[in-house]
Amino acid sequence: MSYRVPRYVVPIALLIAAVVAGPFFSPYTPNAQLDIIALRSQPPSLAHPFGTDAMSRDVLSRVLDGGRVSLSLAILSVSLSVVVATLYGAISTMVGGVVDTTMRRLLDVALSIPRLLVLLAICALWGALSFPVLILLIGLTGWFDTARLVTDDLRTLRTQEFSTAAVAQGVRGPRLLWRHLLPHVLPTLVINASFGVANTIALEAGLSFLGLGIQAPQASWGTILHDGAGVEQSAWWLSVFPGLAAIFAVLACNTLGDALRERFASNHVQRLLPVSPSSRTVRP
Repeated sequence: MSYRVPRYVVPIALLIAAVVAGPFFSPYTPNAQLDIIALRSQPPSLAHPFGTDAMSRDVLSRVLDGGRVSLSLAILSVSLSVVVATLYGAISTMVGGVVDTTMRRLLDVALSIPRLLVLLAICALWGALSFPVLILLIGLTGWFDTARLVTDDLRTLRTQEFSTAAVAQGVRGPRLLWRHLLPHVLPTLVINASFGVANTIALEAGLSFLGLGIQAPQASWGTILHDGAGVEQSAWWLSVFPGLAAIFAVLACNTLGDALRERFASNHVQRLLPVSPSSRTVRP
């Protein structure tokens, strides 16, 4: 029996292999200045497939090492956003009443504030930010959309037959949330997280390009683009290769999100739920 590999597996597998295993096979140390005179801003060659930068550092090694930084920051910050959004949505839905209404209005206010402007203002005021602080900053400003989805899904699920039957059998509170409601929201979180990683990769690249994200000499796709911005235009490789790496990563994550959304939609669900809530067997 033949098995066809899903189309979204290939770009994700290539991305993971390049980011995780790539630095172990990189030809040079990312921050090593090989020869500040002879190898300064050299075009791609057999010895340096991506060329070298103005400080004679190998661009291929820096792109591979920077991928780990960019992907790690994106995954960790999105994970933080998903956790905060899930807790917020769960509290709002389960408590209900005035608390639910107030939390929804606060969420509307937060969604009306441009995230990018907030990030630029904070980064500009604080100056250089460490890697953990960047994760907290990006993660704690990117959970509002996910919280809206979680809140809406949980509110819809609580009106379904399986949820009503569970309550009738004495299932309430955290047990109802953990066992009967959140499993249905999980596909929504996974799909939204995939798109969130793609957006965060682009966001980090933009902040680092402006000098407000990852700081030199640490390599990330954004800082490599920043290094290439101040040199002569003939050194095209300093911007093309890290830019292509970021674009490929964004496309891979978006492809994964689209494929997962289509997969869950093919199961005849609404709002990205894996199965029809009314068809699930209630187990108190």
